[in-house]
Amino acid sequence: MGGDMAEVDWSCIRTFATRVASLGSYREILAQYLIDKMMLVAPNLTQLMGQNIGAKLISKAGSLTNLAKSPASTIQILGAEKALFRALKKRKGNTPKYGLIFHSTFIQRAAKEHRGKISRYLANKAALASRIDCFMDAPPTIFGEKLKEQVEARLTFFDTGAKPASNKAAMAEALEQYKRLLKKR
Repeated sequence: MGGDMAEVDWSCIRTFATRVASLGSYREILAQYLIDKMMLVAPNLTQLMGQNIGAKLISKAGSLTNLAKSPASTIQILGAEKALFRALKKRKGNTPKYGLIFHSTFIQRAAKEHRGKISRYLANKAALASRIDCFMDAPPTIFGEKLKEQVEARLTFFDTGAKPASNKAAMAEALEQYKRLLKKR
């Protein structure tokens, strides 16, 4: 059964293995490039959603400015347009609750019955983060960290019932930290 492999076959296998190995290193280089670019372009959105989901949202919206101008309800279903229009066409189908943000760790960690609420909340925070990134000169990641803490607190609220802090208080705290940061410069 089978026979010896010719030198030509071994040569092709070696070439293919070398290419596969180089693709792995190229992927790592691209991942680092994406992290660097996202932290430069949209640091708060990256802090909140991660560089992959943030980049996909910006790409799907067309630009960071377009994403910043979008309402949270649009950001929530961004990437699920096909399912949305199919549901609207049938007039009886349920519209999608999430699009690209479904891949976020927040939604994956949420219980099934709370995923829709968390996706709405996360889209709201992503809208805030993208607006801060777009319309603020050299935004620090303080706001993205506070928004991420708020989403974590909301997840805890759904699990345990512990009341989260208000958005007003969290953003006021982030603004105070930002002012202190500016004074140090």
